[in-house]
Amino acid sequence: MKVDGKDIRTIWLDENLKVVKIIDQRKLPQEFVIFDLKTVEDDITAIKDMYVRGAPLIGVTGAYAVLLATLNAPDTQFENEYLIAEADRIKAARPTAVNLGWGVDEVLSAILKLATPEEKIKTARDTAGAITQQEVENCRKIGEHGLPLIERISQQKGGKTVNVLTHCNAGWLACIEHGTATAPIYAAFDHGLDIHVWVDETRPLNQGARLTAWELGKHGVKHTIVTDNAGGHLMQHGMVDLVIVGTDRTTVTGDVANKIGTYLKALAARDNNVPFYVALPSSTFDWNIKDGIRDIPIEQRSPAEVSYVQGLDKDVPTSVLICPPASPCANFAFDVTPARFVTGFITERGSCQATEADIRMLFPEKD
Repeated sequence: MKVDGKDIRTIWLDENLKVVKIIDQRKLPQEFVIFDLKTVEDDITAIKDMYVRGAPLIGVTGAYAVLLATLNAPDTQFENEYLIAEADRIKAARPTAVNLGWGVDEVLSAILKLATPEEKIKTARDTAGAITQQEVENCRKIGEHGLPLIERISQQKGGKTVNVLTHCNAGWLACIEHGTATAPIYAAFDHGLDIHVWVDETRPLNQGARLTAWELGKHGVKHTIVTDNAGGHLMQHGMVDLVIVGTDRTTVTGDVANKIGTYLKALAARDNNVPFYVALPSSTFDWNIKDGIRDIPIEQRSPAEVSYVQGLDKDVPTSVLICPPASPCANFAFDVTPARFVTGFITERGSCQATEADIRMLFPEKD
């Protein structure tokens, strides 16, 4: 995607193919900082501390972490044991996003059978690169398949503005290019449709206000930041035509784990007859579990993310305590929206209803 006229992705290799470069998303929108990942520990820290975030990007970052493990692996008979142990450490960095384990395992399975360190390094690099390209293409296709949904609403409204509400950041910053929830939005904008996005601020780390608003602005898409609890009001007054969100893990039965607060948006959408769509690549489906509320692990992050808010004060990054120091805080990072509240999924293979039968029809090889 373009930032100030320059093409850029969220993750890439340096010219020597040994250092992984990322956008440090903690710094946005105030600063645009490129950060180098040189070791597995660097990579794990970037995932845990949210230098990178978003299920597809976490998956690709995990894939490149295995490359970093091969570059730093001991040249001994125990090399594979080392790589397996490092892969387990990488996968433990964040528990909810299923893409992380997928990306790690794709690269690990490709290299364990190889004999020499040189073969392992080349194959790890090639496999991580192929995963990256695959996710870029998947997100492009999500935009292609989601565009007709927005076109239909635009036609029904006689070309008037289509208002989309989204939660958190499921844009290109959460992926590599295009995004998931934003892919249909960008496609609609690029096709000349009049579109406006309601951007939930997304407490506690404000990924909507900081990241989604930033990237929509860079693309020229009209948007308005609203408080997390404004969505129901907007829907009651006919100000939302469509909700599109991303997901960090979705069960084969259609239960959706996404940023905390997504479930409440789905309830409000159902009560106000607003379509509620989830955009995701196939790598975000968990084909092994069926009960999302029971079986999807929900990450709990530091209470300090709730008790403090970050921003600028006279151009200086500042952290401000917003609650009584003695008050305890809980920080559940995700919630689960049951499939019955999801109008449909938008994937790289097309749209489908939120049922196991429909999902498997799109992906018959997963049976």
